Amino acid sequence: MQIKISKKSYTTEEYLQLEEISEFKNEYRDGKIITIAGSTTNHNEIAGNFCTNLKFTMRGKNYKIYMVNVKLWIPRYRIYTYPDIMVIQGEPIYEGSGTSKVTNPLIIVEVLSNSTENHDRTNKFRFYRSISTLQEYIIINQYEYLIEQFNKNAEGQWVLTEYESLDAVLSLKSIDFQISFSDIYEGINFEIEK
Repeated sequence: MQIKISKKSYTTEEYLQLEEISEFKNEYRDGKIITIAGSTTNHNEIAGNFCTNLKFTMRGKNYKIYMVNVKLWIPRYRIYTYPDIMVIQGEPIYEGSGTSKVTNPLIIVEVLSNSTENHDRTNKFRFYRSISTLQEYIIINQYEYLIEQFNKNAEGQWVLTEYESLDAVLSLKSIDFQISFSDIYEGINFEIEK
């Protein structure tokens, strides 16, 4: 669930100051502050499983992998958001001072929640596509075995590949990484999230 904080409009500076002391995570969308709902245990397990496997496989290679607490700045739409997982090739390019706001993800992974599914599939993906470095967007469903992989081809078009089986293996296109559904969904109980 997303809740708008009531004030007509905030500057990015006001948002960043409020975010430093906030008890909850908030996104910034062109003047508006939206509180991000907490995640479920399945959401957390899936993101952790994916990130752990990715981090282990990419160890010693020229990639940085961030989860949950690093903000992404999307200048075209004036948005600060918290992707579930970001992969950056080489070194992060920071927005402003500090090391908590990056601008150059190669891959973004989102684990869908009922409250964020429509936004993650539509507007958020449109916002993400404005990032020139982004080559791949992965959406993982936490309620069933379903992953949608969008990758940018040589013509700049986004191509969708769907995976819907526990026996499936997700192969990323922008880096050399494969992960089985059994590894992604390890420890997941779909019944508790219904």
